[in-house]
Amino acid sequence: MTNPIRLLVHGANGRMGQSLQRLCRDEDTGCIVVAAVSRKVGARVVDGIPQFAASELSGVPAFDVAVDFSLPEGFDALLGLCVARGAGFVSGTTGLSAAQEAALADAATRIPLTWASNFSLGVAVLHDLVERAARALPGWDCDIVESHHTRKLDAPSGTALTLGDAAGQGGATPHYASIRAGDIVGEHLVQFTTAGERIELIHRATNRDIFARGALHVAARLKGRSAGRYRVADLL
Repeated sequence: MTNPIRLLVHGANGRMGQSLQRLCRDEDTGCIVVAAVSRKVGARVVDGIPQFAASELSGVPAFDVAVDFSLPEGFDALLGLCVARGAGFVSGTTGLSAAQEAALADAATRIPLTWASNFSLGVAVLHDLVERAARALPGWDCDIVESHHTRKLDAPSGTALTLGDAAGQGGATPHYASIRAGDIVGEHLVQFTTAGERIELIHRATNRDIFARGALHVAARLKGRSAGRYRVADLL
């Protein structure tokens, strides 16, 4: 691997964190994980990757891009570290506060970054389709139904809210419904309805690796870019 992208994985013990580390180890992603950060640390090195607790964040080695799939409680410290070190920032952490959104906007004036509720290419396309449909169907009802596994905490999902923003940009007023059942990876239905007819736009994810691969793809293309906030669609 020539000049691989050095990654810091934040939220390393979560499902996405585990997927990121496994893909970097087993596939030619162009990235290597130089450190992994989680709330608590057992072994100090796992599969050759140094492990750090969240309280030890300032001591991680040099990295090009941090990839963050964690909780809002750990978001501020990591974003601040990336700004201080001039590193790229890729995050899929949802449930951010207004203050954290403002900090993200401020950081984008100093480093390249991407925040997205969903890193699949299909959802990036769905976002565009939803806005176009809303614009073309004024006065139609717009409903967004999202389904996820029972361990998912936030509802509506971040992806559902992002799709709702797209609908709003097209002039619709979205309504939301959430389902938590079994081990559903992620399904999003955007429905436009009027008297006598209905349009459904659906994205189904059946493997969580698609999100991890998308995040790695974005991270690899974020390195070396000028400061700014980039969409997944800009980089995939």
